[in-house]
Amino acid sequence: MNRISLAGSRIWLVGASSGIGAALARELRDRGAHVAVSARRAEHLEEVSAGTMAIVPVDVTDPGSVAEAARTADQVLGGLDIVIWCAGYWKQFDAAVWDADEFAHHVQVNLLGLNNVLAAVLPAMVTARHGHVVGVASVAGYRGLSGSEAYGSTKAAQINLFEALRASLTRHGISFTTVCPGFVRTPMTAVNTFRMPFLIEPDAAARAIADGLERRRMEIIFPLPMALATKVARLLPVRLWAALSSKGAVSSSAASIPAPPSAKE
Repeated sequence: MNRISLAGSRIWLVGASSGIGAALARELRDRGAHVAVSARRAEHLEEVSAGTMAIVPVDVTDPGSVAEAARTADQVLGGLDIVIWCAGYWKQFDAAVWDADEFAHHVQVNLLGLNNVLAAVLPAMVTARHGHVVGVASVAGYRGLSGSEAYGSTKAAQINLFEALRASLTRHGISFTTVCPGFVRTPMTAVNTFRMPFLIEPDAAARAIADGLERRRMEIIFPLPMALATKVARLLPVRLWAALSSKGAVSSSAASIPAPPSAKE
């Protein structure tokens, strides 16, 4: 398929205050896109924008805030061609002392926050028969790992959700891209004390995402070694995977493959 240009595209990026989201906002701007950036921290958005993007603060856990932000982004850009979900929340989880509130918080941000964004933009896209929705999930959603019970399950749900949306709404003129990063050096991963294999910088992640969008890819996974490893992991039988992960043959640190910058930051 021929490569397209992002120049002139009207893009609303949710979760742009730091890390992958901030780097991606700058990358899209540099490629000629018109960008509106959202997150809770308006002062961080000002720094990311440097006067070159529309700033639309939002709390993704508040449906009213998301609906208002979607209307504002649409108005200031003159329409929305691409909406990118790049918000998220991650914290190591201990299943032996199950924390229901912590699990619920992952769901509230990573799933219900995404639900709020989809509710705010999909009806208009269906009516217009035009639009592209991009969801930044994680390779942590491919297989279950110790410590990732809360985060990984929400990422798996996001991957499944985008597959379902692709099946349901492609005929309505809407396209969907699922992005699954490996380890990226962000404020969220800065707290990790373990070795993070194949760690890349946010700018490299942003280029990988933008290149994938220009190539019209339905799935973008990076870096390449992590992509290959996770693809192989998905093919392993459940019994074998359970044996490897329970015995520690699969590092539990892989469970914390990062989300994008937290919507709560």
